[in-house]
Amino acid sequence: MKYMTPNFFVTKIDISYSTISLTAMARPPTNREFLILWQAMRRRRVKSLIMLYFLMLMLMIFIRRRRRSIFREPSWFDPIIRSTHLSNMIDRNDTLCIEQLRMDRRCFRVVCSLVRDIGGLKDTKNMSVEEMVAIFLHIIGYDEKNREMKFYYHRSQETISRQFHNVLRAILKLWRVLLKTPQPISDDCTYKRWKWFKNCIGALDGTYIKVNVRTVDKPRYRSRNRDIATNVLGVCGPDMQFSYVLAGWEGSAADGRVLRDALSRPNGLKVPRGCYYLVDAGYKNCEGFLAPYRGQRYHLQEWSNPPTKKEELFNMKHASARNVIERTFGLLKIRWSILRNPSYYSIQTHTDIILACCYLHSLIRQQMSYEPLKRSWMNICEPIDQISITLMLQKHLPIGLDGETN
Repeated sequence: MKYMTPNFFVTKIDISYSTISLTAMARPPTNREFLILWQAMRRRRVKSLIMLYFLMLMLMIFIRRRRRSIFREPSWFDPIIRSTHLSNMIDRNDTLCIEQLRMDRRCFRVVCSLVRDIGGLKDTKNMSVEEMVAIFLHIIGYDEKNREMKFYYHRSQETISRQFHNVLRAILKLWRVLLKTPQPISDDCTYKRWKWFKNCIGALDGTYIKVNVRTVDKPRYRSRNRDIATNVLGVCGPDMQFSYVLAGWEGSAADGRVLRDALSRPNGLKVPRGCYYLVDAGYKNCEGFLAPYRGQRYHLQEWSNPPTKKEELFNMKHASARNVIERTFGLLKIRWSILRNPSYYSIQTHTDIILACCYLHSLIRQQMSYEPLKRSWMNICEPIDQISITLMLQKHLPIGLDGETN
């Protein structure tokens, strides 16, 4: 009889256990086991479908962004030609600088200094702040597209778009500096149009600026003139400098609704006690806001005959002073062409552009000793009065005498 080692018994035991397990697996599963197995497979299938859905969603988002984004391109332009062109525009003379950038050389340097110190804009390795600001002013001044600016400033479209938004964000930080603090009309005021309104701190009105929005949002942005526009609230003083601007409301919103929103904001419109703003008949005559008499002659083109009643006399003086906000909006749209046509920017970006244009308008009024656009009006009609200025604005852009876009 041979000697049998313990390993032999272990092997036999393993074989017997495997045979028993195979016999157990050969039987059909019970209902409970089948239900557990089916639920496990269902959970696994659901997880796979969810993962596949998110992968497809991420792929679609990537493809959509890739189609809309501007790709970075290598610079194949001559840097010497680029620097020479910029130097000729901002250093040669004020006439060329005003034609291209809507401001003289001194005002341009002030803008560059402000966006550096307050806006946080800095020079990059390949572009100076002066070139960034010049590109921004050229785009909003002439409503140019990136593909056109590409050959004008010898930069890629991606660089122009990126620096445009950088300058825009920097200018929006200057609102505390560029918006003028309103000052009430004093008792010894000699300005013939404002001396009748003591303690008045300016005029208030709204205007429409055309924008591009999504198709689903067009009914909300359709104004009473059937244009797709945003309703902009502006406040200015006798010097035509903005003291408050609120942009972004839909064109269908009433002027009173926009004003209520401006008053309710933490950093919104403030009316000091004892002071007031001049408003038109579209606003309510209440504390802080002085409206004209309703049912009487008011607009400037209606005064071919002198007033015959005290109400008409008040309306004539009121219209003569409040007309400053209408002329300010007209001058704003003449200076910045991007405000006259619907831009290809989104509504959020276009709202920021409107605010930046108003801030720069106030800076130009502060820093420049003369208004180049007003000088062109003086060559056509002399002397300038309220009616002649309004009629001149009508020739340059579709703005009505009541301050609304036609």
